Amino acid sequence: MWPLVIIVLIVLVAMVTYLIVAYNGLIRRRNQIENAWSQIDVQLKRRLDLIPNLVETVKGYAAHEQATLDAVITARNAAVAAPDTPAAQAQAEGALTGTLRQLFALGEAYPDLKANTNFLALQEELSSTEGRVAYARQYYNDSVLAYNNKLQQFPTMIFARMLHFERREYFEADEAARSTPTVEF
Repeated sequence: MWPLVIIVLIVLVAMVTYLIVAYNGLIRRRNQIENAWSQIDVQLKRRLDLIPNLVETVKGYAAHEQATLDAVITARNAAVAAPDTPAAQAQAEGALTGTLRQLFALGEAYPDLKANTNFLALQEELSSTEGRVAYARQYYNDSVLAYNNKLQQFPTMIFARMLHFERREYFEADEAARSTPTVEF
């Protein structure tokens, strides 16, 4: 009788220990995703803060390119107002990236603008921020992958369903961000 009770207790303790470890692992991965999303948000806000300065610098040199400048401001405002979900942010940021490409193309058409130190500094800062955004997106997507994998692995998937852990979506660029914009002068 005692050996059977000891075996049942050992199995019960092992199951409870596994449940605790699995739960803590899911919480850790979910928090990692939230942290990664926060890092994307920080970099996107930094990018949005740089854009008005860049537009003001370009205005003095390319006053008749108002349509491009208006498109950048409109895309920036849409990115600021976009819902805080990966899909909505990706769509808004893709549109903004396209308009920024057009803005930088103006620098090629206006040699004085291209030589302006403010424009060059802002362009470099924005390019640096773009790299940070790309890294933050990659880190976020890696975190989502690890979390979603954990949710689908047996036997964690059983506990995850019981505890209502849900899959997360990736931050994916929309089609507009994947295409090269057409710039005409």
